[in-house]
Amino acid sequence: MSRDTLHSLIDIVDEKEIDTVYRILLKFVEEDAASPDEIEAIRQAKQDIANGDLYSHEEVWS
Repeated sequence: MSRDTLHSLIDIVDEKEIDTVYRILLKFVEEDAASPDEIEAIRQAKQDIANGDLYSHEEVWS
C-alpha cells in the first residue's frame, strides 16, 4: 500500500472517528527504548513524589 492510498483512506474517515483511528494507528508506531538517563529521571521523579518533594504552582510560575 502506498502513502497516497493511505492518505486517501484517511480522507474518507468520518470526522467523529478521527480520534479512534489516531489511537489505533499509534499502536503500530514503534517506541524508542528509554535511555539510562531517562530511566534514572523517572526513578528520581517517583521518589520525589513519594517523599512529597514537589513544587507548588506558585513556586513554578513565579
